[in-house]
Amino acid sequence: MPLINVEFADHIGTVVMNHAEKRNALSNALIEEMLGAIQHFNQTGARVIVLRAPPGSRVWSAGHDVSELPDRGRDPLGWGDSLRVVIRAIQQSPAPVIAHIEGSVWGGGCEVALACDILVATRDASFAITPAKLGVPYNLGGVLTLMNMVPHPVLREMLFTARPIPAQQAFNLGMINAICEASEIDARVADMAQAIAANSPLSIAAMKEEIRLLAGAHSVSPELFERVQALRRTVYDSHDYQEGLDAFREKRKPVFCGH
Repeated sequence: MPLINVEFADHIGTVVMNHAEKRNALSNALIEEMLGAIQHFNQTGARVIVLRAPPGSRVWSAGHDVSELPDRGRDPLGWGDSLRVVIRAIQQSPAPVIAHIEGSVWGGGCEVALACDILVATRDASFAITPAKLGVPYNLGGVLTLMNMVPHPVLREMLFTARPIPAQQAFNLGMINAICEASEIDARVADMAQAIAANSPLSIAAMKEEIRLLAGAHSVSPELFERVQALRRTVYDSHDYQEGLDAFREKRKPVFCGH
């Protein structure tokens, strides 16, 4: 059974994450289907892509599928990790991607949402960035995606506490474009998508790429990159990283000891 549903009409492509059993966790299989849909939309001339969960969902995405994370000793978020690949696909797609958000957004799902060009959420939506709950070392690309969307003091709080913030706070901070009632969100997203689709796709694609390039125009020396990688290596080689994974698998609270 497919893990996503795909629709295409009037130059608007829609990807519906539909793996309720795992609360739309970003498994390799789900991401592979999502990547295929994005690639298909790019090839067939979609002018807008909408990424959503089924109507009425309580969880938009539970984030990275933790059951697929490697045990200690291997980088869980390397360049070729499926989460990193789908983030790049969203950012590099010439068509703007609208995140249509109902329910809570967790972990890697939060980065996927914030990688989208426009976010529209229901009032009961919430956003949490949770690597610290698992002892996962986020990488530079992921942190940059978040830094470009979240004010730095708030980002530090979200990363360090792993607590969710409500949609209203996210809207007030400029993280999302609009909030509305659940009964109104389909119409709100459709109106925005139609407005984008009516404009020049070449102009929009060029401006989207300009924004992406300028947002990522941060100079990082080889020495600084190696220092960050060494810090991350210390994390994913640690007892705490393995403890976070084991606790998740055993459905208990982790006990971190700092080594």
